[in-house]
Amino acid sequence: MDTYKFEPIAGFPMLHWKGKRPFEATQYYPAQLTEVHGEPKDNWLNKVFWGDNLQVMSHLLKEHRGKIKMIYIDPPFDSKAEYKKKIKLKGASVSNDHNSFEEKQYTDIWKSDEYLQFMYERLILLKELLHEEGTIYLHCDWHKVHYLRSMMDEIFGAERFINEIIWSYKSGGVSDRYFGRKHDNILMYGKTNGYTFNVLKEKSYNRGFKPYRFEGVKEYEDEIGWYTLTNMRDVWDLDMVGRTSAERMGYPTQKPEALLKRMIEVSTNKGDIVFDCFMGSGTTQTVAMKMDRKFIGADINLGSIQTTTKRLVNDIKALAKEEENQVPGFEVYNVNHYDVFRNPVQAKELLMEALEVNAITRSHVYDGEKDGRMVKIFPVNRIATRADLNELITHFDYKEFDRRKEQAPNKPVEKLLLICMGHEPGLAAHLQEQVDYQLDIAVVDILRDKKDIQFKRESEAKVEIKDNQIVIDQFYPMNLLQKLKSKESVGDWRELVESVMIDWNYDGAVLEPTIVDIAQKEELVKGTYDVPQEAGTIRVKITDLLSETLEVTVKNG
Repeated sequence: MDTYKFEPIAGFPMLHWKGKRPFEATQYYPAQLTEVHGEPKDNWLNKVFWGDNLQVMSHLLKEHRGKIKMIYIDPPFDSKAEYKKKIKLKGASVSNDHNSFEEKQYTDIWKSDEYLQFMYERLILLKELLHEEGTIYLHCDWHKVHYLRSMMDEIFGAERFINEIIWSYKSGGVSDRYFGRKHDNILMYGKTNGYTFNVLKEKSYNRGFKPYRFEGVKEYEDEIGWYTLTNMRDVWDLDMVGRTSAERMGYPTQKPEALLKRMIEVSTNKGDIVFDCFMGSGTTQTVAMKMDRKFIGADINLGSIQTTTKRLVNDIKALAKEEENQVPGFEVYNVNHYDVFRNPVQAKELLMEALEVNAITRSHVYDGEKDGRMVKIFPVNRIATRADLNELITHFDYKEFDRRKEQAPNKPVEKLLLICMGHEPGLAAHLQEQVDYQLDIAVVDILRDKKDIQFKRESEAKVEIKDNQIVIDQFYPMNLLQKLKSKESVGDWRELVESVMIDWNYDGAVLEPTIVDIAQKEELVKGTYDVPQEAGTIRVKITDLLSETLEVTVKNG
């Protein structure tokens, strides 16, 4: 398996935190192509990856190291908040407890050291992917901007700092305890001093101007605000995406397209690659596509993948009508994904319930206790590695270990249960080697040891061919129905559906849908589709309001 090594960090001063670990190498992770939408342009298809972005970037290093012209990331802010999405039945005429609820999308609650290590490792990989003339924009706010700027100075070098852009807006709350926090911070760094910076040209903008206080100097206006031709300001006044905006996707923390347009316009040219590994609702991807840039996107949240896919499919259709030139399609990949958990936020809760683990809420080390063992649950959607043990090694209570060792020299000072979704060989042995105390370590690998355990109820559907039409007669997304509390609240199965995609000649591996039926706002999917004469093996993919999917294969003839 390919291994990638990185140059030592050169910038000073260095930010320190408890348990800071060097990140000097990573390995290649394979990716599985699952869907293709549209056709390539100039031998390029845009790319969307579902998975942990650390592993997605490790995968991308093989072909894209040093090739990405611009990176924009809107990572967790450590805001101590849980972000939820309102789930409401399509076409429902009455809103009550039975046809709407809030679904967790992701949690932005961190221990400070974990957050800093999380960002540190990803920023190192982002630097490796960035082009020599490339620029990175890191979107944050007051919670961690001071730490992140120090970290960026360390990784990219303080001399590579270009701007701290202040995005000012009117939205949000107010307080009688402090001045209203009405801006975000966007840290802008170049890979080298040769970064691309496109100053706006007068003839590129057909806009009016107003007199400046100095004769002969013009100011221009766009969605961001007023500026002179050669001296754009670093404070951008722009409202967030409003509730009635056509852009609104209903995804938490969605950013306006105008914000991304400015950054992409300044730091890239047509045909350049733009990358966002905290993709969210896909704003970076859709703006890049509209501006004739290539894009790569990634997110660990399945809701992000489904929201972005829906958005891109709609935008490709709209652009194809407006433009003579072909708009490139996009591919969807899974990177090292194990299809058990749809929502990483709920993964620990589901695991602990299924394995009957007693939760511990105040511990900085353990997630729970089971049968006298302290339980640590490793991240889902990827295998557990030796690097994942560092958190345990750093936060063990060694004073308590000393006390136990003195009382019982020949007994383990701690009994541990490590729960993971696949793991590197010798995980327990490596932990024992790194700690100078006797431990009793058990490992439960869900993929190997608990294959039959049920974490969620599978969806069911009745799909058949009638009178040369593919007909979806029934659809029961069990997880969604359970959260809606009552099947009787659903009058039509289509109220539960976000989209239907159909591949008329499925090859058994990659879905290439010809039919993409996306429910717009309060509309419903059709549910009945004409079968073309050339149809062979038919694959139907139904996505419900939770972004969970069911795929059904139907033989034609």
